[in-house]
Amino acid sequence: MTTEATDRPSVDEIDLGLMEFWERPPAEREKTFAVLREERPISRHQPPEDVLGVAVPDLRGYWALVRYDDVQTVSRNPDVFCSGQGVIFGDAPPEMLEASQSFLAMDAPRHTKLRGLVHQAFTPRQVKRIEDQIRANAKVIVDEAGPTGGGDFVELIAKRLPLMLFSEMVGVPEADREPVVQAADAIVNAADKEYLDGREPMQVVGEALIFLTQTATELAQHREKEPGDDLMTALVQAEVDGDKLTHAEIAAWFVLLSVAGNDTTRHTTTHGMRALADFPGQRAWLDEDLDGRMPSAVEEFVRWATPVQTFRRTATKDTELHGQPIEEGEKVVMFYGSANRDESVFDNPNELDLSREPNRHVGFGGGGPHYCLGASLARTQLRTLFGEVLSRLPDIEVGEPAYLGSGFINGVKRMPCSWTPTA
Repeated sequence: MTTEATDRPSVDEIDLGLMEFWERPPAEREKTFAVLREERPISRHQPPEDVLGVAVPDLRGYWALVRYDDVQTVSRNPDVFCSGQGVIFGDAPPEMLEASQSFLAMDAPRHTKLRGLVHQAFTPRQVKRIEDQIRANAKVIVDEAGPTGGGDFVELIAKRLPLMLFSEMVGVPEADREPVVQAADAIVNAADKEYLDGREPMQVVGEALIFLTQTATELAQHREKEPGDDLMTALVQAEVDGDKLTHAEIAAWFVLLSVAGNDTTRHTTTHGMRALADFPGQRAWLDEDLDGRMPSAVEEFVRWATPVQTFRRTATKDTELHGQPIEEGEKVVMFYGSANRDESVFDNPNELDLSREPNRHVGFGGGGPHYCLGASLARTQLRTLFGEVLSRLPDIEVGEPAYLGSGFINGVKRMPCSWTPTA
C-alpha cells in the first residue's frame, strides 16, 4: 500500500464495498479480512457500491475497522464516533433512513430518551410472558415440522420462532404476520440479485417501508383506543418526563424491530445448524448435556454467525486509531464478522468451539449505548429452539446453504434439511 503526499494512505487495493465481495461465501470473505487484520487493521476505502441507486450518493470514502479492539473502542466512545450521521454501510435516501432506523441512528440525549421509553415497556411481567411464549412456540414449530421429514430449514424452522415472537409481542394480527416478515425481508434483501429478480431496489424497499409504516400506525391507533396485553400497548402508554412516542417514532421502531427481531435470530439458527454439521465432534459434545451446555453453545453460535456484519460511525472530531489520524467528519465502518475472528482475541477462531471461554464476541455489538436491546430475548430464543430441534429431531441433517448477498446481514436464503419423520 502506497502513501500519498499528504501521508494519508491511498485507497486500499481490497474493495470491501463491492457487492461481488459480499456475494462470496463467508469463509472466502474471512480470508480477505484475515489479510487486513494482519497487515492493515485500519485501511482506507472508496465509497461502497451504490446498490439502491441513490440520486445523490455520498462520495466520501471510509475507514475499515477489522480488529476486535477497534470495534470495541468505537462502539464505546459515542462522543467521538457518533451514530446520528448514519449507521448503514452503504448509501440510502434520508427518508428511508428516517423511517427505518429509529434510535439506532441517534445520539444522546434523543437516543437515551427513546431507548429508555422502549426499555420501559419491557417490564418483568412482559419479559416473563415473552419467555413463556418462546418455549410454547418452539414446541409448536417442532411439532409441526417433525412429520414432514424435512425441506427448507429456513422456512420450516429458523424463520418461524422470531416471526411468532415478534407478532405476539407487538400484537400483529394473524393475517398480517407473514406480510410483515416479507416486507422486512425486502428491506434486508434489496441488494440480492436473485431476490430482486429484475426489480428496482428502491421500489422494493419503498413498498416495504410503506406497508410496515402503515401497519405500525394502525396498530398504534388501535391500541390507543383499545389497550391490550402487548408491547404496542406498552409503547403508546409509556412516558418519560411526560413525553410519549409519536406515531412516526413508533413506526420507525416497528420497522427496526421487524428486521432485527426476525433476521438476526433466524440466521444465527441456520448458521449454527450448518456449523454443527461441519463440526460433528462439537455436535456430539453438545448432545451429551443439552441443557447444561446450551448457554455456552449459544454464545459460540452468535460469534460464529455474526448475523449483523457492519455498522458505521462518524468521527465528531479529529482523533486517531492505531496511530492512524481520523479527521472530523470521516466515516468508520465496523466489520463485526472480522472482529469475531480476530486471532489476538479468540483461539482458533475459525473452529467452532461450543465450550469457548471466555467468549466476549461482538455479535450483539461492541458495547456502549447501542448494544443490542434484544440480546437477552435472542439468547432465550436460540437456547430454546436449538434444544427442541436437537432433542426431538436427533438425526437431523442439513445441506449446503444458499447465502444472501448483503453487506448488512449475514443471511441464509435457504438450506435443505432432513430427518426421520416423527409420528
